[in-house]
Amino acid sequence: MSDQHTEALRQLQHQLVLLQQAMGRQQRGAVIVLEGPDAAGKGGIIRRLGWCLDPRWLHVWPTNAPNDAERNQHWLQRFWQRLPQQGHWAVFDRSWYGRVLVERVEQLVDDNVWQRAYEQINAFEQMLQQEGFVLVKIWLDISADTQLRRFTERYLDPAKQWKLTAEDIRNRARWDDYIVARDEMFSRTSTPQAPWHCIDANDKHQARLAVFQLLLREFSRDLQVLPAALPQAVEDFFAGAEK
Repeated sequence: MSDQHTEALRQLQHQLVLLQQAMGRQQRGAVIVLEGPDAAGKGGIIRRLGWCLDPRWLHVWPTNAPNDAERNQHWLQRFWQRLPQQGHWAVFDRSWYGRVLVERVEQLVDDNVWQRAYEQINAFEQMLQQEGFVLVKIWLDISADTQLRRFTERYLDPAKQWKLTAEDIRNRARWDDYIVARDEMFSRTSTPQAPWHCIDANDKHQARLAVFQLLLREFSRDLQVLPAALPQAVEDFFAGAEK
C-alpha cells in the first residue's frame, strides 16, 4: 500500500471512530453485510475495521453452514440471535444471503425454499430498519481473473495457504452460476430502503477506501455528530479546578 493510501485510510478510520462514538451515545445500532466471491477482500476490510473501532461495541460474525441445531430452527433465527444491541455494530462476513447464493447454487435446499427467501429477507431487513438499525449491504465485486491471481498468491505463500479450501475451488468451478444467482439477488433484494452497494474490489486498497467512505456516508445520515453536553457535575469540577 502506498503512503498516500495509508494516510487516506488512517484519516477515514479516525472519522469512523468518532462516528462510532456518536452512534453509541445516541443508541443507534448498525448492521453491515459483506458479501462477494471468495478472495474478494472481506477479511482485510474487517481487520481494518477492528483495528480502529472500539471492540466493546463491535461484533463480527463469520457465517458458516448451519449446525444441526440451527438446521432445526427457522433459517433466520441464527441471524436474529446475532443482532447487536442498540449503540453497537455487527459485521456479517457473509450472511442470510447464503440462502439465495450458495444454498441455491449448490442445491442444498429445494427451489421453492430459496425462491421464497427473497420476500422473507426483504421483510427481515425492513424490520431491522423499523427498529432503528442502520443497515448497509456491500457486495465486493472481483473478476474471475482477479480471484485466480489471489488464489495463486495464497497457494505460493505458506503463510496464506490455510486460506485456501476445497470449497473455494469447487465454488470457482460454478462461477457463472453464482453470477446468475447474484444478479437475481440484486434485482429482488436491492430495495429503496435497503439497497445493495456494489464496490469494485479488483484493487483491494481502493476497495477498502471505498468501503470506509460508504460507511461514513451512510452512518452519518440524520446523526448528531457533535459531542453531547457534559454533565453539570463534570463542568463544575473542572471550573473549580481552574480556580
